[in-house]
Amino acid sequence: MALATGPRPPPLLLPSKAINIPNPPSVDPHSRILISLKQCTHISQLKQIHALTLRSTSPYHPKTFFLYSQLLHFSSFLDFNYALQLFNQIQNPNSFMWNTLIRACANDVNNKDQAMRLYLEMLEQALVSPDKHTFPFVLKGCAYLFDVSEGIQVHAHALKHGFGSDVYVNNSLIHFYASCGFLDLAEKVSVKMPERSLVSWNVLLEGFVQFGKFNSALNLFREMRNSFDPDGYTLQSILTACAGLGAFSLGAWVHAYLLKKCDFNLSIDVFINNSLVDMYCKCGSLELAHQVFKRMPKRDLTSWNHMIRGFAMHGQAEAAIRCFDKMIRTERFRPNSITFTGVLSACNHKGMVSDGRLYFDMMVTDYKIKPALEHYGCLVDLLARAGFIDEALDLVSTMPMRPDAVIWRSLLDACSKKNSSVELSEELARQVVESEGDIGSGIYVLLSRVYASASRWDDVGSVRKLMTDKGVKKEPGCSSIEMDGVAHELFAGDTSHPQTKEIYQMLKVIDKKLESVGYSPDYSQAPMIDELNETKQHSLKLHSERLAIALGLLKLQPGMPIRIFKNLRVCNDCHEVTKLISRVFNVEIIVRDRARFHHFKDGFCSCSDYW
Repeated sequence: MALATGPRPPPLLLPSKAINIPNPPSVDPHSRILISLKQCTHISQLKQIHALTLRSTSPYHPKTFFLYSQLLHFSSFLDFNYALQLFNQIQNPNSFMWNTLIRACANDVNNKDQAMRLYLEMLEQALVSPDKHTFPFVLKGCAYLFDVSEGIQVHAHALKHGFGSDVYVNNSLIHFYASCGFLDLAEKVSVKMPERSLVSWNVLLEGFVQFGKFNSALNLFREMRNSFDPDGYTLQSILTACAGLGAFSLGAWVHAYLLKKCDFNLSIDVFINNSLVDMYCKCGSLELAHQVFKRMPKRDLTSWNHMIRGFAMHGQAEAAIRCFDKMIRTERFRPNSITFTGVLSACNHKGMVSDGRLYFDMMVTDYKIKPALEHYGCLVDLLARAGFIDEALDLVSTMPMRPDAVIWRSLLDACSKKNSSVELSEELARQVVESEGDIGSGIYVLLSRVYASASRWDDVGSVRKLMTDKGVKKEPGCSSIEMDGVAHELFAGDTSHPQTKEIYQMLKVIDKKLESVGYSPDYSQAPMIDELNETKQHSLKLHSERLAIALGLLKLQPGMPIRIFKNLRVCNDCHEVTKLISRVFNVEIIVRDRARFHHFKDGFCSCSDYW
C-alpha cells in the first residue's frame, strides 16, 4: 500500500485550544490524530490535521491507510472539493473510501450527478467490488435526479452482485422507484423482500403519500401494523394521508397514539405537530388545529403558514390576519411566498378587496418577494368575484408570466355569476382552451351558465352537443362522509350504496321538513338545458352532498357533526338547503368543497354566503 502525497508541506502546529490532542508518550501518532479528528468541526482544522499526518506518519505503516480513510470520511462532511482532492491522492482506495465519496456526492445538492460517475469509475478500475453500502448511495443520487434508466441498471448490478435479498439495498430501491413515481415497481420490490424492516414500510408509505395515493397509504399502514409499531416517520406520512382524504377519525387516532404510546420528545416534535395542525385544518376541525398550534413548545415558519392557511380555508379571514400580524410583529418571523398565499387566500374567501391589494403590495414592496402565479391567481379571483372584473383583466394583462387556465376559469366563473357580457365570457372560454388544450367539462358548464343566464337556450344546447361530439362528460359530483373510521363515497343520483333505500327515504323526510319552512329551489345551477322545473328540482335533490347528509342524519349519533368532502364547488341551491337542514335538524354540517370549508350551524354558514 502506498499514498501519493506529493511534496511535504512546511510544519504546521495545531492550536491547543482548537483541538485537544493527547500527547502522552504511550500514545502513537496514529491514535493521537484519530482522537483529534473526532474533535474536528471546521475544514481549517482538518487541513491542519492532514498536514500533521503527512509530517508524522509513514505512508507504508499499516495504520496510515486507515487514518486516510478517516480523513476522507470527515472531510466529506466539511468540504466536498477537498475530499475529492484527498481521494485523488490515495492509491488503490478500498470500498469504504469509494463509498465515502459516493455518499458525499449523493448528499451534496450540487454534486449528485457525480455519484453515478464515481460508481462507473469504480467499476471500470475493477480493483474493488461494490458492496451493500455502495448501491444505496448511488440510488440516492439517481432518485434525486429522476434518472430512471441508470437507476434500473444499478438495480440490475445489485442483483448481479448478490444483494437481491439485502434489506438495506432493497429499501434504497423502494425509495428510488417511489421517488421517480414508479409506485408499482416500488411495491413489487417491497413484496419480494424476504424480510422487511420498519424503514421498508415507511419508504413505501412516503412514496404513496408523495404522489397522492392516500387510500393506498392507509391500506399499507393497516398491513404494517401487523408487524411493526409506527414511528415518527410513519405517523407523519399517515397524518398527511389523513389530511388529503379528510380522514378525521384516523387522524385523531394517530394524535392519541402519539400522546399515549410515543416518546415525549416525539410528541413535541415540531414536524409532527405541524402535520397535526395541517391534518386537523384539512379535516374540518379548526378548533383542534388551533389547540395543537397554541400548545406547541416550538414553532417554525411552517407552523405559522399552516395555521394562517387553515384560518383562510375555513373563512376566518380576520383570524388569519391576526395570526399573520402576531407572526411578524411578536414572533419576528419573516414571511415567505407561502405565507402570503395564505393571507391573500383569506382575503379572497371573505371578499376583502382593499386588504388583498394591501398585502399584495406589502409582499412586493416590504419583503421583496417576487409574486408567483398563485399570488396573481388569488388577487385576480378576489377582484373578479367582488365585481372588479375590469381591474382583474388589467392585472392579468400586466402579469410577467402567462396566465394559466385556472386564472382564466376564475374570470369566467365570475362573469357567469355577475352576468357579464356574453362576448367577454366567450373570449375567456377561448383563452381557457388555448391555455389548457385538452380541457375538462368545467369550462363547458360555466359557458352554458352564461348562455342560460341570457336565456340563449339554443347556445346552451350547442354547448351540450359540442360536449357530446368531443366525448366530454360533465364531471360527476362526488361526496364522501366518514363514519366509524370508514369513508362512504356517494355520487350524484347514486343508487349503488348498500343503504340506498334508507337514504332516499331520509331524503323524503328532509324534503317535507324543508317545505314546512318555506324552501324554494334555486334552479340557476341545475342541468344545462331548459327543462321543466320538476325535472330540475328532482336533479337538485340528488346532488351528492344531499345524499351524504341524509346518510349522516341516519347513522351518526345526535350531537355529532356531519363532515362531508366534495370534489366540486357547492351549488347555490345545495348551500341554501344545507343551511336550512342545520337549523331544522339542529345539526352542525361541515362541508369541504373544491375551494374551501363551509360550517353550517343554526341556519347560517361561516362563509356568509360568499364563496
